[in-house]
Amino acid sequence: MLCVRCCVRPAGRTGLVVAAGLAPSSIIRSTFALIPRWLSTSQAAYAKFARWIDPLTGKLDTNGLEAKWRARWKDIKALEQESKRHAPAKEELSAEAVDKLFYVLVMFPYPSGVLHMGHVRVYTISDTIARFYRMRGKSVINPMGWDAFGLPAENAAIERGIAPAEWTASNIGIMKEQLARILTDFDWDRELATCDPSYYKWTQHIFTQLFAHGMVYRKEALVNWDPVDQTVLANEQVDKNGRSWRSGAVVEQRKLKQWFAKITDYADDLLHDLDGLDWPEHVKSMQRNWIGRSEGAELTFPLCPPAQHQSVTVFTSRPDTLFGVSYLAIAADHPLVTRVHLPKDRAEKVLACAQQMSASLAGGGDRTQGTRQGVFTGLYAKHPLDPSREIPVYVADYVLSSYGTGAVMGVPAHDIRDYEFSQANGLPSFKTVIDPLPAADKQALETPVFTGDGVLRDTPENGVFGGMSSVEARRSIVQMAVNRGVGKPVVNYRLRDWLLSRQRYWGAPVPVIHCSSCGAVPVPECDLPVKLPAEINLSGRSGSPLANAGDWVNCKCPKCNGAAKRDTDTLDTFVDSSWYFLRYTDPHNTQQPFDPLRASAAMPVDIYIGGVEHAILHLLYSRFIGKFLWKTRAFGHQSIQQPPSLVSQAVKDAIRRKESSGGAANGEPFKRLLTQGMVHGLTLKDPGTGRFLKPEEVAKDSSSGEMRIRTTNQVPAMSYEKMSKSKYNGVDPNETVQRFGADATRLHMLYLAPPQDVLEWDTQSIVGMQRWINRVGRLVDGTCETPPGKSISQALACRSQWSKEAKETYRQTNIAIQRTTESLSGSFAFNTAIAALIELSNYLASVEDRSHPTTAYGLMCLIKMLSPMAPSIGEELWEVAQSSGYSLAADMASSQLRSPGTASVFAESWPELDETALKKMCVTVVVQVNGKVRFRLEDIEADLSQDELVRAASQHVLAKKWLFDGSSQQALPIHKVIHIPNKILNLIVK
Repeated sequence: MLCVRCCVRPAGRTGLVVAAGLAPSSIIRSTFALIPRWLSTSQAAYAKFARWIDPLTGKLDTNGLEAKWRARWKDIKALEQESKRHAPAKEELSAEAVDKLFYVLVMFPYPSGVLHMGHVRVYTISDTIARFYRMRGKSVINPMGWDAFGLPAENAAIERGIAPAEWTASNIGIMKEQLARILTDFDWDRELATCDPSYYKWTQHIFTQLFAHGMVYRKEALVNWDPVDQTVLANEQVDKNGRSWRSGAVVEQRKLKQWFAKITDYADDLLHDLDGLDWPEHVKSMQRNWIGRSEGAELTFPLCPPAQHQSVTVFTSRPDTLFGVSYLAIAADHPLVTRVHLPKDRAEKVLACAQQMSASLAGGGDRTQGTRQGVFTGLYAKHPLDPSREIPVYVADYVLSSYGTGAVMGVPAHDIRDYEFSQANGLPSFKTVIDPLPAADKQALETPVFTGDGVLRDTPENGVFGGMSSVEARRSIVQMAVNRGVGKPVVNYRLRDWLLSRQRYWGAPVPVIHCSSCGAVPVPECDLPVKLPAEINLSGRSGSPLANAGDWVNCKCPKCNGAAKRDTDTLDTFVDSSWYFLRYTDPHNTQQPFDPLRASAAMPVDIYIGGVEHAILHLLYSRFIGKFLWKTRAFGHQSIQQPPSLVSQAVKDAIRRKESSGGAANGEPFKRLLTQGMVHGLTLKDPGTGRFLKPEEVAKDSSSGEMRIRTTNQVPAMSYEKMSKSKYNGVDPNETVQRFGADATRLHMLYLAPPQDVLEWDTQSIVGMQRWINRVGRLVDGTCETPPGKSISQALACRSQWSKEAKETYRQTNIAIQRTTESLSGSFAFNTAIAALIELSNYLASVEDRSHPTTAYGLMCLIKMLSPMAPSIGEELWEVAQSSGYSLAADMASSQLRSPGTASVFAESWPELDETALKKMCVTVVVQVNGKVRFRLEDIEADLSQDELVRAASQHVLAKKWLFDGSSQQALPIHKVIHIPNKILNLIVK
């Protein structure tokens, strides 16, 4: 006889039937007909979940079970790879195939060699979503790679005396095994590493494309310079005191030539296109604030003698406050801050203060906040519209040279920052020039600083503008400044051009050659990649390591063939990660970064998952590069419109629909964004000293159950904080998986908190998930022993004849389907999905008549919906049900034609919701007589009409007492009926 488990098909829902020459439906029907005889002879032989549970301890053998399924998945992957060899060529891509593509992307990690609990959380989330959409019939792209360039590998090489490439490769191997241990199912055939020349060749190609389109340029910029190690430092390598992390030297600000990308050219697109994206609103707000579009004016303040031919140009978004200006503030590195322009008696003091302010910038402080430190330059400037007024010029630590003009006008009465600066530096008194509108709240009238729009005071200071509203005055003041040649309207952005270059070794070399005759020349396409030299001295000192590699640096100019030198900078790692999602769509292409058709069919990413800490820079740079490549037709519907094209119009239309879905227009790379919160660990401190306590320094009191410090017997101060080695609150994922199993760890991780929230990790309560898994296993084992006599599809034909319990079982199953499906596709409230499954399992365990096929259907739906979150448990339970033949009663026998032993629950379809089942079949209606509860109509059919309910109430055993005359036994006349469907029937009688 044909075994039920052999009725399978190969990976992929489009595989051809190859077994017995029969269609899957024929095999299932013929097998189902033979079930009763088969069960009678083989009942005791089928596998049970209980075989994995130790009968003495009740502990699940998670290591053995997970090892089994990891090996099975490896076999299944091999079958899938074989089937891909016979896949249609790209020119045969169908519109249906484009519509089925679903791109799930998780932010790729830095290969540190160790997974932490934050990794476990984000990869569990992404893996659950990917598995869910596969079961919903999507062709899921779920790749993984490595953000492998960067400073940590270079530092490790210096400290350990090992090549960065070797250290990185070793870590990648370790982390791949760790990812397998938490049961993730990534498309490893798409794997990439940014440090691989086959990848960074195309990173360099994208740089040369930016160069060709005038989108990169080189200019001098301030950098953090370590005078001892003779190297440039990133901001995070400078401590709060402005000292180098390695040498301890006071960091200097130096100007070096750096490469920049003109991201500001895309500022309007980057701002406008946020509106259509399905992203968390707080992330879009962070992006908007970083771009920082503001409309205003540039106003010119001529300097008073002796610098008669100099002026200070300021940007302001509030020209209506111009007549309230009491000082000008310039950045510490403003062109005026030199001995040439400063008065001799002030120069030394001003320059010393400016140098101190620049040093504070090296410490990574936020200069827009600052300490309100300032120094008077000795210079004065004339008011642009009232030359009789002279205004002092200060150097201020809150003014940035990179924003606007590097100078602002100080209006203490109408700007809180300016008010604080004037108070801190003892500036002269100031005047209020704008009053709040009459309808303004009382608080606005009482504060010393009014920052809103209002009405300009009718005073001599405001001149002809007195009495105007702020909006009207802004227009009029700017127009007067334009007429007098001292101002103009402008739109300004907080966004600065992207500094691309780093003075490091472990990065993609900037593909530019410098020639004394030809200037900066991009490396020709045929010479890419420009590979890193293998033999290099990484001492961490003496400047850029590449600058000392003479054989590598010296080369020929591609234009004139004269002597030239390579650029010795490497690209920022944000460049590597700004386009990796496109390479994933065609990772083995040796002729292009990616095939336009493959990329266009897959993009945009349907859901992008990662930490909120990357909500600004990484996402912004990825959006910029995505838009640049889209506009230059590297991908997108425009890239496949040009003849000759082998792509059908239907495919082109499908790509265009996909490209504009979910508001992801104009090359936006990520349609939907899910940002997960951090994982915090239980942190223990000594209540007296505040010292962090190690786990071995505390113990649980045997009598009270409280935590106590071993040496003092005090109760430690407990809180949940970001996991850190210094706080001794980290949790090793390897130990957790080894002890509790990956499935329980995943379920616990998903259940503790919604993904957007901070997760307070509690290892102790994970045992609850272990117990639930065991309960579900015992439920499956026990229920499979009594299969129904017919299938759910047969039973649905006579649904009206079901018992109340069967109807409720079917309803409870569909409620769980509805809640779980919405949670996994809409809200991503995985805790809600797990709660729904726990409720369903509890209900199924309480069902008395398990012979009805609704129980089989409910149980099989439970297994399917559990599987994306607990993969190996789901697979094992599915196999138990399949091997017993029980799944046939739920019409869920494996219809895949795979090799025996390679069937998988993940090749099955997700349960479909039957909305008609959500309505409660039976209800209890409270019967009131004259507003008082008298009795209840228990378990009556839902949605009965008012007349039907009145008739039922009249026939109730207690009706004679409340609805009939006691003496005559005549029914009392009902004057009014108040009916709340399925809840209350209120009868008003005399």
